[in-house]
Amino acid sequence: MAQYSGDDMVRIMAALSNPHRMRVVATLVDGPNYVSQLARELEISRPLLQVHLRRLEAAGLVTSEMRISDEGKAMKFYTIEPFALQLSPETIARGARSLSLHTDEGGEDR
Repeated sequence: MAQYSGDDMVRIMAALSNPHRMRVVATLVDGPNYVSQLARELEISRPLLQVHLRRLEAAGLVTSEMRISDEGKAMKFYTIEPFALQLSPETIARGARSLSLHTDEGGEDR
């Protein structure tokens, strides 16, 4: 199992702390998918979905690539990246020892 730094743990947990992002990850477990199809499946707008996908990508949980459809249309596909974050008092203590002393994207002290 991968060893994550405290900063990685905070980034991953923050990315997964939103129900929409959890649903995106759950949907991508079935394989790569493109934005429009994901938005339909999750019943959320494409702009809102793209906000969540950017957050997941910044956390390293998904990757994206442009593909050209048979009709010549550019489509952005997202794929889940394998990850395993085990939470226990011990793993949190290990992560806490490696935290940076700055604020996260939301402006909260870490």
